[in-house]
Amino acid sequence: MGERTLQNRIMKLREIEAQQKALEEQAEQIRREIKADMEEKQVDEMQAGSFIIRWKTILSSKLDGKALKAALPEIYGQYCKASASRRFTIV
Repeated sequence: MGERTLQNRIMKLREIEAQQKALEEQAEQIRREIKADMEEKQVDEMQAGSFIIRWKTILSSKLDGKALKAALPEIYGQYCKASASRRFTIV
């Protein structure tokens, strides 16, 4: 891909990402409105036509790796595994 083509692709990508961000902000506003309505009605599940809306509290337990490392560093090191990933950025 030539430099000019690459620049055009990056500009197009940035336009799409801006549109995506605007749409996500609109979607989040609608989610907030629905959640506020559910809070006002004091329900965690509603039906709207063929849609069922749920906004429930989910409890989960997660390992606190930082605390484990501080309290038992040898055990932390024994069970800690490294992972690799790649990050794509345009600056």
